[in-house]
Amino acid sequence: MIYFFADNHYDSHPGKNIFDHLSDDLKNRINFFEDDWSELENSNWESDCELLILNLIGDTCNIPHPDSNAEKRVKKYLQSGGNALLLHGSSAAFWQWQWWREIVGLRWVRPNDPDQIAASTHPIKPYKLRVCKVRHPLAEKLIPLELPTDEIYTELEQVSPITVLLDTFIEEGVYPQCLENFTPWGGKFIHFIPGHAKEVTENQKFISNITAIINYLTGAEK
Repeated sequence: MIYFFADNHYDSHPGKNIFDHLSDDLKNRINFFEDDWSELENSNWESDCELLILNLIGDTCNIPHPDSNAEKRVKKYLQSGGNALLLHGSSAAFWQWQWWREIVGLRWVRPNDPDQIAASTHPIKPYKLRVCKVRHPLAEKLIPLELPTDEIYTELEQVSPITVLLDTFIEEGVYPQCLENFTPWGGKFIHFIPGHAKEVTENQKFISNITAIINYLTGAEK
């Protein structure tokens, strides 16, 4: 089973928009939760989880950061070699956990960062996603996109080696928008960073990229 945990992300509901626009076949494989960490914290979801999808930033949207029970389960899942798809700001999903901050490849830094790293930023403007020149099986499946005005995440902190699959070129510089890194236990993180506004998260090419990533992480493309 795929477990998908999202917050409302300041009433823009990107996780729910993405879930609602996936194919019925894919939705039937997903347990989706918005603004509710009870399953994450108190069930044995990690025992049958084939993929963890996150679209949340802990301690935002008037929702508490997931607790220590969730921490134990997330770490157990990752230590078993589990893969995760980190959507939008989800490199900060569990930013209060030190070990998480150290393994997420390229992390969104909160203004009150425990490690006192300067906060990340997000200019808001139209932008394009480019497929990078990289020999990677997922890059071959991704689609370049021209997106309307939306948040563009910049100035993230790199904490471990990454492979950049999509980037964007804006006035401020060139910034990764889809990337892969590996956990210390051999699992994969794919970060797909675009996606705040409704018109972005409901874009069919955007959804096609999400689907390609899920297939890659679950082995369904083989």
